[in-house]
Amino acid sequence: MTAKLTFRDKEFTVKHGMTIRDAIIKCDLSPEAVLPVINGELVTDDRYLKPDDVIKLVPVISGG
Repeated sequence: MTAKLTFRDKEFTVKHGMTIRDAIIKCDLSPEAVLPVINGELVTDDRYLKPDDVIKLVPVISGG
C-alpha cells in the first residue's frame, strides 16, 4: 500500500510506514521548505504515513 504527496503540480507516491519528513526527503524536497497538510489541517512531519494518505505539501513563504 502507498501514500501520496502532492507539491504544486507534482505528485509523488511513497510507501506507507515512513515519516512524512522521510517521504519529503525521498521526493528530493527540503523538509524546511514545505508544510504537510492533510484534509486542510496542518500536521507535523514526524507523523507516520498510513496507507492511502494524501499529503498536500504547501510551500513555506517568508518575508521581511
